[in-house]
Amino acid sequence: MKTQSFIAVVFALVFGGSAAIGVRQYVGRGAAPRVETVSVVVASLNIPRGMLVSPDLIKTHDYPKDLVPIGAILNKDDAQDRSALTSMVTGEPLLESKLSPKGQRGLASLVVGGMRAFTITTNVASGVAGFILPGNKVDVLLTISNGGASNDFTGGGSTTTLLQNVEILAVDQKVEAPADNKVDSTNLRSVTLLVTPGQAAKLSLGQSKGTLHLTLRNPNDQLAATVRPTTVNDIQFLAEAPVRPWDERAKDLLKSLGDALAKARPVPPPPPAEAPAVPRKSIRTIRGSSEGLVVLSPTSSSG
Repeated sequence: MKTQSFIAVVFALVFGGSAAIGVRQYVGRGAAPRVETVSVVVASLNIPRGMLVSPDLIKTHDYPKDLVPIGAILNKDDAQDRSALTSMVTGEPLLESKLSPKGQRGLASLVVGGMRAFTITTNVASGVAGFILPGNKVDVLLTISNGGASNDFTGGGSTTTLLQNVEILAVDQKVEAPADNKVDSTNLRSVTLLVTPGQAAKLSLGQSKGTLHLTLRNPNDQLAATVRPTTVNDIQFLAEAPVRPWDERAKDLLKSLGDALAKARPVPPPPPAEAPAVPRKSIRTIRGSSEGLVVLSPTSSSG
């Protein structure tokens, strides 16, 4: 081999090796670092509220370690034989806060500690036309009929707001809202409410003494309303109140205004009393057949 050819081959090998090393270093610098992942249990299908979690409803999915939700369940066995406290969609991570304790099933798993589930067995949905759904917040009204006794100040009955901002646990033993978000009110038999023990006692007594109705609340409305009971007398008063023409009501208003202004004016002082008249004395005179009368002035009498 000639010297020139040998030198060319050497330079080619040197430059080729340098280029290969440079490309490898460039690619190595551009590659993303390896991300550590954690296997998290997620829903493989939509899980309705109150449903018992079974193996066919869950699967695992790898999450970046720093993105794993707080309270996420990492083992399938830890999620099974527990009821869903809220509805979950496909792919949603299962959290400890969304599942009941192990072994608790059915409606009892949805009852929060210190609360009670109370079922109203009368048709209480008439007030909202069947649009009440599990998870809604409602007020409970109680209507009592007194029969119109002579000593009844209500006039025959009254309606009062018994409870406010109460959550519905189930409608007709269904703890999950139907797909069309509407309940068939014609076949409605029961509504189960989540209440305190004291509220449960009020519902029991109210249901035995009258009729219960529900009014639907906005989920963001947490304020308690101040409402006094409404009686039959209140309704009759409004219905029997005569409607007078506007001109007569205007005259009454002007008259009332005039009377008010008259009462507001200052009363002038009474005029001074006149001094009593001083009685005058007189002297009767007789001269022959003629008579006369002499009137004495006050100054004359005093002198």
